[in-house]
Amino acid sequence: MGGYVGMMKSTVQVGLNWWSTWQERSVNRRIFSAMVTVGGFTTLVKLVAAAKEMAIAYQFGTSDELDAFLIALLLPAFAVTLIGGSLNAALIPTYIQVREQEGQPAAQRLLSSVMVVSTGFLLVLSVILALTASYILPLLASGFSAEKMEVTRSLYYGLLCILVLTGVATTWGAILNAENRFALVAVAPMATSIVTIPAVIVMGTYWGSYTLVIGMVGGALVEVGLVGWGLTRAGVTLVPRWCGTSPAVKQVLQQYAPMVAAAFLISGAGVVSQSMAATLGPGSVSALAYGSKIPQLLLGIGMLAVSTAVLPHFSRMVTMADWHGLRHTLLTYSRWLLVGTVPVTAVLIYYSEPVVSLAFQRGAFSAEDTHLVGQIQVMYLLQIPLYVASIIFTRLISALKANQLFIWGNAINLSTCIVLTYVLMQMFGVLGVALATSLMYCISAGYLVFFSLRRLKQLTIERGEA
Repeated sequence: MGGYVGMMKSTVQVGLNWWSTWQERSVNRRIFSAMVTVGGFTTLVKLVAAAKEMAIAYQFGTSDELDAFLIALLLPAFAVTLIGGSLNAALIPTYIQVREQEGQPAAQRLLSSVMVVSTGFLLVLSVILALTASYILPLLASGFSAEKMEVTRSLYYGLLCILVLTGVATTWGAILNAENRFALVAVAPMATSIVTIPAVIVMGTYWGSYTLVIGMVGGALVEVGLVGWGLTRAGVTLVPRWCGTSPAVKQVLQQYAPMVAAAFLISGAGVVSQSMAATLGPGSVSALAYGSKIPQLLLGIGMLAVSTAVLPHFSRMVTMADWHGLRHTLLTYSRWLLVGTVPVTAVLIYYSEPVVSLAFQRGAFSAEDTHLVGQIQVMYLLQIPLYVASIIFTRLISALKANQLFIWGNAINLSTCIVLTYVLMQMFGVLGVALATSLMYCISAGYLVFFSLRRLKQLTIERGEA
């Protein structure tokens, strides 16, 4: 028995050595390796999240309680994307540039200073959102009754706790990715689902949608602890400390401003969609959310795997001015992503209602809910191929530090979303809200491809490599 175990360990070690040698032979292989790592763990996270959604569907169905929670979550989630999520695309290219050219101590000083800025922004924004709740929530949920609005407000105050926690975890996770440590960051978001599932099962009947707040806040605490532990093991100091306004800090902040503006515009589209759905009657917000779950699962896997894997490598190639290699990698992976996502999307559209039935139809989730959610899901699925393929172009723009392009693109997206949502909602009800979102992202993909390739061509010509 001992000999068999030893042989197995030896075989595994040989396999790991082969994988390590294989992936180091080219940039494309290193990107593929990172995509496999992130994609695999993200798939696991999304499967656990799917179990969480099943538990929520069983307990709440398309009820007023779930509507209230989803609207209460809108602004906290929006704020995390706005402040924390935007920072990553602005920070990572400069962090890698500083680390490669000036060394790890300089990169540490950059991170410490940027953490002071981002944490401060999140704390201030949390206070502002709490103080303005009475004015903002009625605008987001204009179709809610007074009782339903009161529940929404209570949930909202509880969810504001996640702003700083999730924002910090997001930034720390991005630094771990920049250090080519992808696994822990990919698996850490599972914490929210693991905390939420037992909370809903055990306490959902008694505490209602407040158990979902417990799951979100508890999961955020566990996630920030895990990522912080991983960053400490990587030799990075976690304590925010202002080290002065260096050229690198200025560069990050200069890139951060357009990223925040861009995130405001693109995330605003989601706020518009759900707030308009809130005017369509009870259960509309919940139905829209359920219809987006499986498309978001696929997009989440694709987006995290692709964006996490390519940004550090794109940033290094930009630092080395390897424009031909960058263009080759860009076009190669965009083609692969389209080839991989189109068949999956087609199958899911064909079997949309059976998939919804299998995932959600039990407990409080009825057959009528399945029919409506299945149709909504089809509308959301239409965006997947172009959305996933466009992610790689988004990361190219970030690596080139041309984030101002996002402002104009996302201004177009938000305007398109508002117009399309209003028009299509009049024609198709809540289905029109989902269709408008897919059409908006298809238009966005065209914009990103055109301007990123044009910028890359300009740089190639300037270097005399055309």
